[in-house]
Amino acid sequence: MLPPGETALLTLRLHGTILAAAARGLAAARAQPAADHHRAQKQFFARFDAVLDQGPCGPRYFESEPVAEALAGEILMLAETGFVVHGFAILPNHAHLVLHLPARSGLSFAKALDLLHLRTAAACRRLVRPKLPPEAEFWQAGWLEVPLLTTTELTGALAYVRGNARAAGQPARFQAWPYVSE
Repeated sequence: MLPPGETALLTLRLHGTILAAAARGLAAARAQPAADHHRAQKQFFARFDAVLDQGPCGPRYFESEPVAEALAGEILMLAETGFVVHGFAILPNHAHLVLHLPARSGLSFAKALDLLHLRTAAACRRLVRPKLPPEAEFWQAGWLEVPLLTTTELTGALAYVRGNARAAGQPARFQAWPYVSE
C-alpha cells in the first residue's frame, strides 16, 4: 500500500467477476520474477483489466445508472477527506480511480479504500437488493494498485481511464457522467 505523497491508479472490482481459471493464470503471471518490478506491475494491470473488460462472468451492477451514481458520489467524497481525485471510470463490473494522497495528509490509502468499499457496498446493496442476497459479497476483497511515478505516467493513466469504456466496447453512455469523471 502506498504512503502519503504518492499517486496511484487503482482498480476495484465486483465480487465474482473473474473466473477461477483466469484468476489462477493471473496469479501465476504475477508470481514470475521480474527485473523491473514497476514495469511488471503495469503489465499485470493490463492483463488484469483485459480480463475484467471482457466481463465473462459475475455481476454487472454498475450498468444501472443509480448504482454508478452512488459509487461516483462516494469517489468524489474522497476529495473532501484530503485526496486529490484526478479521475475515475466506472465500467459494468469494475472501477478505475486515479488518486493522490498528499504527503501532509494523516490519512492512509488502505483505510480510505476500505471505507470506500464499506460505504459503497452499503449504498449499492440497497439499490440491487433483489439481485444480491444479504450474505453475498458486493466487492471483491482488496484492489489492484499501480503507483504512478512520473507526470508522464499520470497523464497516461488518466488517458487510459477516460478511454477505457470505449476501448472495452461499452455503449456511449459509459463515456459520460456518472461513469467517467469530467
